[in-house]
Amino acid sequence: MRHFVRLLFATLAASLMLAAIARAAVAESCITAEGEYSVTKHVQCLRQQSEQGDVLAQYLLGNFCYVGQGIPQDYAEALKWFRRFADQGSAAAQFMLGTMYENGIGVSRDYVLAHMWLNLSAAQGHKSAAVRRDELAERMTQGQIAEAQKLARDWKPKPAR
Repeated sequence: MRHFVRLLFATLAASLMLAAIARAAVAESCITAEGEYSVTKHVQCLRQQSEQGDVLAQYLLGNFCYVGQGIPQDYAEALKWFRRFADQGSAAAQFMLGTMYENGIGVSRDYVLAHMWLNLSAAQGHKSAAVRRDELAERMTQGQIAEAQKLARDWKPKPAR
């Protein structure tokens, strides 16, 4: 479990760093009148962009809510934004959803949904998702695995919202 937590935080940190680079222009608009960066203002900007369907903003906002970086930690809000991005096919967001369902973070623990999301992420080459899915499968019945695989086969991406 300790290895998993380190891996999760490393994944989040890398995602936030890459996204921060891609969002430099957004961050500029989140500077206070005093010329200082404001996490609160940045989150407000991300929230506005997320509501307009910006998928990268949705993922970033999900991460801010999940970690509680500069704002109160809110797993339900994180789940909402990860789900929107995952529904559009993001392997990173699908990994986060799988993790949340596997561990009951912000949702009731559900191994079937966890396996489904991790399987979708792994199918796109997310190596950590493949490892988590395989470890999770060891705790599941064959019926649960079959149900999760059917859900993954039947899953279709949804348009940005």
